[in-house]
Amino acid sequence: MTIRIGNAPCSWGVEFADDPRNPTWQQVLQDCADAGYKGIELGPVGFMPEDPAVLGPALAKHDLELIGGVVFRAFHDATLWDDVLDATHRTCRALTAHGAQHLVLIDSISERRAPTAGRAAEAEQMDRAEWTAFRDRIATAARIGAEEYGLTVGIHAHAAGFMDFEPELERLLDEVDENILKICFDTGHHSYAGFDPVAFMKKYISRISYMHFKDIDPAVKADVIAKRTGFYDACGQGIFCNLGQGDVDFAAVRQVLLDHGFTGWCTVEQDCDPTLDVSPIDDAKANRSYLESIGF
Repeated sequence: MTIRIGNAPCSWGVEFADDPRNPTWQQVLQDCADAGYKGIELGPVGFMPEDPAVLGPALAKHDLELIGGVVFRAFHDATLWDDVLDATHRTCRALTAHGAQHLVLIDSISERRAPTAGRAAEAEQMDRAEWTAFRDRIATAARIGAEEYGLTVGIHAHAAGFMDFEPELERLLDEVDENILKICFDTGHHSYAGFDPVAFMKKYISRISYMHFKDIDPAVKADVIAKRTGFYDACGQGIFCNLGQGDVDFAAVRQVLLDHGFTGWCTVEQDCDPTLDVSPIDDAKANRSYLESIGF
């Protein structure tokens, strides 16, 4: 099989580079390798060393390949565009320094959208002008990654942002050139949003360049949607459970990938709350074992 399985720092609770609760980047690399993975994402830029002379030997020490990196910033907020651009260029430079391929763009959580995570029918929508500017900012970042740095760029739908629900994702895909923007498809966020991940994959597999594997506990999902629980609180309640224990059909996901000759990396992302009594390495090992048990 030419599908390879990696992991990401968010599985260790690393969402923001400057969070004092973060484990060290050295510990994340060690744990990732010990759990049986051969690749890892960059995490938020600034978490791992941006000097390739430091990070390169550390990756080699643990026999890990850098897979890609995420720009998780407020594409929805025009006043923060300089921050988005800074993160885009820094992430691209870090990825190209290590031969990584995948740049992932995610619109970060918006206060306007957080109350309706998982509730597509109730979510506030941008007007035409706001949407056009939002779309163009995403397209600009995609063009930077694809044309200036030679990376494969994927849009990633994410709960509580303005690129969350399937119709929004489809609209963006229709309006932005496929040559610069592919899909980084996250199974868990698609389920969280209330849509069928496998059905979407079958429809758009030709545009999916990269996969994030995440599972959703259906009982927690129902509870947090009913109570309008915020995204990070939902993480703390365990909405992202171990793979194979939630409502994502990973055997069917695997079959879609195989049927269409998908090659490359699929990265486990089990977002967790670093303040809880959790063992990320145990979850990472369990997720790797589960994927092996179904043929990955």
